[in-house]
Amino acid sequence: MSFLRVFSNRAMSQAAQVLSKEVTIKKDGCIITAYILRDDGTFPNNERTPLMVYKKAIPLPQDDPASGFERVFARNSWGGGWRGEVYDYHHYHSTGHEALGVFQGKALLLLGGDSGVQVDVSSGDLLVIPAGVAHKCLHSSSDFSVVGSYPDGQTVDMNYGRSGERPGTVRNIEKVSKPSHDPVFGVDGPLTTIWT
Repeated sequence: MSFLRVFSNRAMSQAAQVLSKEVTIKKDGCIITAYILRDDGTFPNNERTPLMVYKKAIPLPQDDPASGFERVFARNSWGGGWRGEVYDYHHYHSTGHEALGVFQGKALLLLGGDSGVQVDVSSGDLLVIPAGVAHKCLHSSSDFSVVGSYPDGQTVDMNYGRSGERPGTVRNIEKVSKPSHDPVFGVDGPLTTIWT
């Protein structure tokens, strides 16, 4: 039985929109927590593929901290990188998964819509957001910045939970392929095991 199937069966008994956050993995000093987020009626989220939060994912160089994530992402087949912030409004991508590496500052992010999970992030942390999962920044330090990246050449669209986006976005989400590599740990990393 796969990890995700066991994880999902245990989580399905909970009534909340966040199905579970029971699974925590430790690898090379990094603490990784997986959250399965279900459709809340506005945002499709992703009941099959968990949101992954990596605390202290990588040490960052002092002279150019963003380059630490950019090098690790490139080495692990995550590209299309950009530097910036996380929008302060709900949005999601239906055509690709997204990695956000925090290289500066700290923030409180909301993932999964208004009833989703709030996650504190700071420099060195990483989120891997599955296609369909809504995300926004609730508040941040003035220097908060991330590197964004997408696996295996995927590109993303922008969706906002508006009427008319479905059923097209749901069909798109179902077609998005699993990444070949974990954005930090590569081909044998936790993401490639958990995302079945």
